[in-house]
Amino acid sequence: MGLWLFERREFGAVRAEAAAWLEGFCAPVETGVGGDLDFRVRDATALGPVEPDLADLGVFFLSEDEEMPAEDEDYSAFPRPPVQGLVLGAGCSGPANHRMLGHLALALAERLGALVDFDGVLGYRTPCDDAGDEALLAGARALVAALPGRVVEVPYDTGGGERWFRHVGDAEFLAAWLRHPAFHLVT
Repeated sequence: MGLWLFERREFGAVRAEAAAWLEGFCAPVETGVGGDLDFRVRDATALGPVEPDLADLGVFFLSEDEEMPAEDEDYSAFPRPPVQGLVLGAGCSGPANHRMLGHLALALAERLGALVDFDGVLGYRTPCDDAGDEALLAGARALVAALPGRVVEVPYDTGGGERWFRHVGDAEFLAAWLRHPAFHLVT
């Protein structure tokens, strides 16, 4: 997932702030390759009512998205384009890792005043071999429109002259999506 910042901050300062917060419930918090922050969650209760099986969780990481803002994305839905991006990811997939990643993204989005880039279309099958299927797309749009908060479709180039979009939402939207019975992240 991505976190979009609209005011530039030096990544070292963001990393230090995040590390100080994460050290309260994660171990170890280490600086990895390229300055990434690598960590394992040891106490999920620090994020609120989260109940994943910690034994199933892998390593998580926070890094700077060096391709943000992207030249091929349309940011016209925002008062100004994002100026910086962070990547928050999990080293393993699966429902417990997706849920924990969602809760980590929610907490960091609130702390940093960031928007959340879901790296795809929520409620739509991936990979998008059937991109353009109007019935599936209508269902995905209805799903996100039914949730509180703000979510927008951000178009981008897929290559070969094609366009597709990703959902980007605020913390209120992500909190509602985490409570939704169909919650999952784009894989």
